[in-house]
Amino acid sequence: MIFFLGSQFVEVTYQYFSLWFPYSENFRVWQVFTHMFMHADVLHIFFNMFMLYMFGSHLENILGKNKLLILYFSAGLGSMILHLGVLYLDFWPGYDAMLSNGMSIEDVNTFLKTSSYPTSIAQFVSEDALYNTYTANRNPMLGASGAVFGLLAGFMILFPNLELMVFPIPIPVKAKYLIGGYFLLNVYSAITGHSIIGPSNTAYWAHIGGALIGFIMMYYWKKNSFNNKRWN
Repeated sequence: MIFFLGSQFVEVTYQYFSLWFPYSENFRVWQVFTHMFMHADVLHIFFNMFMLYMFGSHLENILGKNKLLILYFSAGLGSMILHLGVLYLDFWPGYDAMLSNGMSIEDVNTFLKTSSYPTSIAQFVSEDALYNTYTANRNPMLGASGAVFGLLAGFMILFPNLELMVFPIPIPVKAKYLIGGYFLLNVYSAITGHSIIGPSNTAYWAHIGGALIGFIMMYYWKKNSFNNKRWN
């Protein structure tokens, strides 16, 4: 909350605490952690914190505070790794093509900052490749959604048949279907690029990465009788 309130009054905090692509001049090592505390607007932080409270409180009763924090931040880091990995696949073809076809590293760095490039390079590098390289480097990642998705996945493992209600639908749905279905919608949006459950700039791969880490960790803990190893 402190990070969010600060960002509302000091705009430069987005530059210093959101997670930028490692090739960006704005990238700082601490952003690996601080991006999880940054949010775009009130709705963004509200929904993340609401889900953290609703699902995290149940998990804390089972896991204990320390293990919940490990799950939360592990999922957040997992979401970051997958997100950056996918961005790298978009970034590298254009970046490598520019360097391989006569642009100096200084010219490439100028392009990454301003999108300006010599017209002669267009015959070697497609506009799509240039666009993907530039946007991958210029759009920061922020928010706790990946970490929260890890908690959702963990909740689904522990309480698969618990019935949940989603306003305004008056029909209870088991957690394994509701959370599993939400995960599959994110997979669809990530693969197709069609944003059907959020804004167009939603980091769907980050959601998927967080959910996968949460699923793997909770599945392992459940298989290894974590109830006898609760951390308070």
